[in-house]
Amino acid sequence: MSMIMERIHQGKFVLIAEIGVNYYDIARKEHISNLEAAKLMVREARAAGIHGVKFQSYKAGTLAAKNSPAYWDMSEESTASQYELFQKFDSFGEAEYRELAEYCKMQGIEFLSTAFDLESADYLEHLMEIYKISSSDLNNYPFIEYQAKKGKPILLSTGAADEAEIDRALASIRRYNQELVILMHCVLEYPTPYCHANLNKITSLKRRYPDLVIGYSDHTKPDFHSDVIKTAYHLGAQVVEKHFTLDKTLPGNDHYHAMDPEDARQILSGIAFLKEIEGNCELKCLESERRARENARRSLISLEKIEKGTRIEEQMLTWKRPGTGISPEELEKLIGKEAKEDIPEDTILQWGMFAG
Repeated sequence: MSMIMERIHQGKFVLIAEIGVNYYDIARKEHISNLEAAKLMVREARAAGIHGVKFQSYKAGTLAAKNSPAYWDMSEESTASQYELFQKFDSFGEAEYRELAEYCKMQGIEFLSTAFDLESADYLEHLMEIYKISSSDLNNYPFIEYQAKKGKPILLSTGAADEAEIDRALASIRRYNQELVILMHCVLEYPTPYCHANLNKITSLKRRYPDLVIGYSDHTKPDFHSDVIKTAYHLGAQVVEKHFTLDKTLPGNDHYHAMDPEDARQILSGIAFLKEIEGNCELKCLESERRARENARRSLISLEKIEKGTRIEEQMLTWKRPGTGISPEELEKLIGKEAKEDIPEDTILQWGMFAG
């Protein structure tokens, strides 16, 4: 079983670093090859505690028409054509991804890559345990079905989709595949302004698809306290995917809204803290509360001296701390009983002091 699936089945949080094609810019910055840069990013992700890394497998010619317009923030990425942008980052093929998959296995982190064409969907089948279907292919039902037939769990992003489209995409998967689907809330806006994150959609997805695992694919810029990701987790996102870089100041593509290793550490630390304070849903006294419960609750106390043989009346009693004697909830049971001994004023009453 994949590491990610194992964590999901154990109810643990999963963080996936969307490396995408950001290694091209890291390679230029560090004066190393693209493959060395990709491996460097894998190592840094693993060192930060991230559970999986995801790349993007495509060729510009099979992904976008030559006149396809940009839909991203042009002040961050100035390339005006999708085809031209993708052409800059499409040099990897099966051999490179095979090497990366093996390298990830050696590093102890899970390898994934989003397939954007039939060829990559085929060669990736033997390199990864989970398929990722992009929001951009949510209504590409022939391609969804092609990947579903591979018989693997599926991460399905829902950016810019309505309920009917999500339902039909799921139906396309279920026609051929009964493996786990992780449904990812996503906003298809690069970057996503915080006011557009719309994290309550996670709650809606959990309510509408109770048999699925719900996740979140994040495109907001990292915030100081990781509140976006922590809120997504708190609302029910067990799997979070976020773009990953080693330098958020690099221009272009996906660096400007990506997390870096320190962001990832902060996210994982924050989620661990939330998990620690969640506890469980049982309505009962905690073991750690027992001493305080015993001493902070009250017992029935003699308000005056009670002589042996006296039958107890309510006006003889009051209630004070600690709660180591007869509880006030048993007041009615005590009324009318006979004192077996002299009981001084301000005594914590015990059942052994009474007969009858």
